[in-house]
Amino acid sequence: MAPRLTYEDGTIRIDGIVPDLPFVERDPRTETARAPAFRYPELRAWLDGRGIEYADEVFDTQSVAFETAYELRDYQRDALEAWRDADDRGVLELPTGSGKTVIAIAALAALAVPTLIVVPTIDLLEQWREELSREYDGPVGQLGGGTQRIEPITVSTYDSAYLRGAELGDRFEFVVFDEVHHLGGEGYQEIARLLAAPARMGLTATFERPDGAHESVADLVGPRVVGIDPEELAGDHLAAYDIKRIEVALTPEEREVYERHQGTFTDYLQQSNIQLRSGEDYRKLVMRSGTDPAAREALLAKQRAREVMMNADRKLEVLADLLDRHAEDRIIVFTAFTDLVYRLSERFLLPAITHETGADERREILRAFRNGTYSRIVTANVLDEGVDVPDANVAVLLSGSGSEREFTQRLGRILRPTADGSRALLYEVVTEETAEQRVASRRR
Repeated sequence: MAPRLTYEDGTIRIDGIVPDLPFVERDPRTETARAPAFRYPELRAWLDGRGIEYADEVFDTQSVAFETAYELRDYQRDALEAWRDADDRGVLELPTGSGKTVIAIAALAALAVPTLIVVPTIDLLEQWREELSREYDGPVGQLGGGTQRIEPITVSTYDSAYLRGAELGDRFEFVVFDEVHHLGGEGYQEIARLLAAPARMGLTATFERPDGAHESVADLVGPRVVGIDPEELAGDHLAAYDIKRIEVALTPEEREVYERHQGTFTDYLQQSNIQLRSGEDYRKLVMRSGTDPAAREALLAKQRAREVMMNADRKLEVLADLLDRHAEDRIIVFTAFTDLVYRLSERFLLPAITHETGADERREILRAFRNGTYSRIVTANVLDEGVDVPDANVAVLLSGSGSEREFTQRLGRILRPTADGSRALLYEVVTEETAEQRVASRRR
């Protein structure tokens, strides 16, 4: 009897043969073998390569009649072709605003198979459903946001897909992971492991993660097959842009507080012979603070120094000048601290969006920003990704982390081309003679 492949509880069960592959485990109780579901294409390739006839019963799905009216730009078409040449697997790294969603929809139309789209936020879930509904006559399923309905084309949050991974494993032959860098989280990786979908596409503006987890993503989704920087599209498909750094000085009072707290931190590192070369070294220091009071005091001092340099009073003076200078522009102000968002909102009468802002209020603010009622907003992290932000042409970074991802995503918020072809402008406001100068250089 020919070997048989079936899906069972997040694994591929192999009856009748035990493939000589490192990820295949023999089950002596049933005289069968099992492999993680995401290895399904490799099992088929092994059997096909040896000319072994087998019964493939993993999927019992119907084709999905899906057509799209989108006309791909040259770089979008090239990206889709690169993904198809990689056996319909891999990550597409393209700038915010370059139309990654359009490429994924074109892939869906080309494959015409049941498809699962996994997204990190409810906002993105709703955006995908609206986009798909414009192109697809059938119902679009939803997992998340209070709805649990599975259809041949379904959009799910990462959290919902994680909770229902094994149930979804043999229902979709194509899976799209939007903001695929989120898949690097250990729990979320299980989503990709439990799905048998042979076709996999990851979308992101910033693939690599500081913790190296993008290597696991490449194993689960496929390698990066396309990588396009904003500079490559600027002027043609995205707005041309400039980045300007403005350095400000601490007041004498701020300088005294900063040096005192920063000194406490650096003295502890020197006395303990600790060198911080990576994020992992810093995490070890945080763990050490649980048992070492001096380490805890040093970390608290570091946090206080960071707050002083990132919330410097003269940054607010610069912001006031920039708001006046760009009175006719559409501006997004980014900060690292929620309390500063509210201070700026009150002082400059700016609509504020933070993690505390309710979904309805956030949508109303963005709607007013889109239609011109508001021409500027201030936020802390919330608009970095996962939200369809209306067009803006000026961004002001009052403070942020050293993350290249954060910087790239914030830059991407102002790169949608304008009717008049004007250049976008990003200002970095940095406190001189502080650690923030190193932070700004690292993220650039």
